[in-house]
Amino acid sequence: MHSNRRHFIHSAATLGAIATADSLFALSAFAQTTGTKPVRGGILNVAVSPEPTLLTSAFITTMNIGQVSSKVLEGLVSYDLKLQPVPELATSWEVAPDGLTVTFHLRKGVKWHDGKDFSAADVKYTLLEVWKPLHPFGRAAFTNVTAVDTPDPHTVIVRLSSPAPYLLNYINTYGAQILPKHLYEGTDVLKNPANNAPIGTGPFVFKEWVKGSHVRLERNPNYWGRGPGGEQQPYLDGVVFKFIPDAAARTVALEAGELDVALGSSIPLSNLNKFSDKSKYTINLDDGRYLATIFLTQFNVRRPALSDKRVRQAFAHAIDRNALLKVVFLGYGKAATGPVPSSVVNYYSPETRQYPYDLKKAAALLDEAGLKPGKDGKRLKITLDFDAGGGVTATRPAEFIKQSLARVGVDVELRGGDTATYLRRIFSDQDYDLMISSLHRLPDPTLGVQRLFWTKNIVKGSPWTNGSGYSNPALDRIMEAAGGEADVAKRKALIKEWQQIVQEDLPVLDLVEQTWVTVSTARLHKQVLQGDGLFASYGDAWLDAKK
Repeated sequence: MHSNRRHFIHSAATLGAIATADSLFALSAFAQTTGTKPVRGGILNVAVSPEPTLLTSAFITTMNIGQVSSKVLEGLVSYDLKLQPVPELATSWEVAPDGLTVTFHLRKGVKWHDGKDFSAADVKYTLLEVWKPLHPFGRAAFTNVTAVDTPDPHTVIVRLSSPAPYLLNYINTYGAQILPKHLYEGTDVLKNPANNAPIGTGPFVFKEWVKGSHVRLERNPNYWGRGPGGEQQPYLDGVVFKFIPDAAARTVALEAGELDVALGSSIPLSNLNKFSDKSKYTINLDDGRYLATIFLTQFNVRRPALSDKRVRQAFAHAIDRNALLKVVFLGYGKAATGPVPSSVVNYYSPETRQYPYDLKKAAALLDEAGLKPGKDGKRLKITLDFDAGGGVTATRPAEFIKQSLARVGVDVELRGGDTATYLRRIFSDQDYDLMISSLHRLPDPTLGVQRLFWTKNIVKGSPWTNGSGYSNPALDRIMEAAGGEADVAKRKALIKEWQQIVQEDLPVLDLVEQTWVTVSTARLHKQVLQGDGLFASYGDAWLDAKK
């Protein structure tokens, strides 16, 4: 998916020895070990930052939640390095010739961690009651689903009102995590206690969550997974997720052997040279390719000043993406040109309106919108919200945007908060002007892009939906038509048209395309590499005691 590997900076502080792209290419990814017998035992220590707010991903896409929950709860498939689906809880599937039914054959003999049988009823319940109404991607991914049949405990037939060519791209543990019906049915899904103490089918069983410190998982002795030789997985005795807020401290902990894995670019890129010894460390540049992530700023178009697209376009001209890439991301990345990343080659279109850095043009647009400077040179005062749990990852780009907009007379007040506060302000209270975030676009725009602009996805209190409040009925019709279009050429044309509309209206300003970097000890081995490896179950992972 990422034909050009682009590297996201998690911190630009301490610029001493900075890794180059060439040096990163020279580093190996996780060892996909063949001919080596897995070693049983050991506890894998993993850094996740910031600390999750809950421990299920069935109705939320926050990345750090999925990195933990994917070891306990599972999806129907996972994705290989070519982003093709491979079996997990579904062993096989068929799409009908007319595209109106998708049949999944489920794995037999699977147990929930409380001993109950996993069955088709769990999939049906989660699809209709959780993914479709509550999940920010799911509302688009499953909008065409009219019914789910379960003719037997191991068969799920999904019936569609029109073809959904994107559906098989979003049924992994990140996008479609299956919940136990017997624990959730008849409850408030969003407030169910199992969200913080999950019971799943995965290789590890939840044991404890010590807030501010760690989550501890233990080996599931009844896991269905088997290795190449038929041996039962998982090999590890357990996994401990450690929450270390300071990026420098995470670097030190990995060097000291207190951590085995640092996920999701939680090690500053400026520190990667510390881990260049391939006999001690490995760097994985592939396990986040499924996400196709873009760093962005989003406008709250409910605000009177920001409801004028000329103001939003002025902000676009005032922010120098190339300078942002150089100063904040140290040159590792690529300036974004629109809502679909260039890595999503089947649907990316460069033929959209662009906003080159031009302060005079920005000022003229603000003047035209009636926001002329006062005696103090200020035109407008706004807030910019960011998740302070991301540390310098969030503060440095926030400061860059503040300084950029100040040059055209826009006074930006930075407002950090923990993850829960940040999400509440934007998606529940809708009390913000600008926000910054890294949002995933996935292999298909109907999944990862439509959610940000679709009127039906303005859902108060639901994170990572249409938080800008932008509504364009004409665009809605185009996006919905694309979602049900089976003809590849016609679908590409529709998606190209919607990119053009979005780049004109600009409720979201896409800034930098990202790639996630995982750093681990060379002791860690994994039998199968994944394109969605940030959410790997670690059922096939083991630690080599000799290293």
